[in-house]
Amino acid sequence: MIKIEPDDVRFDDTGLVPVVIQDDANGDVLMLAYMNAEALKRTVTEGRVTFWSRSRQSYWRKGDTSGHIQLVKSVFVDCDADSVLIRVDQVGAACHTGSRSCFETHSVGTVVGERGEQ
Repeated sequence: MIKIEPDDVRFDDTGLVPVVIQDDANGDVLMLAYMNAEALKRTVTEGRVTFWSRSRQSYWRKGDTSGHIQLVKSVFVDCDADSVLIRVDQVGAACHTGSRSCFETHSVGTVVGERGEQ
């Protein structure tokens, strides 16, 4: 069982924390969403990712409608405790568009140039 408590995380003024979802098998970043303390608790307790929808103002457990579930493998809190990384076994697409990752289709290109003075 994963040992993380909502008190381990610094939620913002609206009670939310950004959460990066990463594929445990290959390290691909799949998506970014938000959780409140209850969503984090549900995620850790149930072993399936639950988010807080800012637009709908409600909980949504990834895959309940689409079948594209995210099974929690590990949970990390960053050094400032203000963001969370969750490594998952992704079943199907992570993105609502049907793509495996929400970051697959919109590249802003590669930064090319010289590094500035340090």
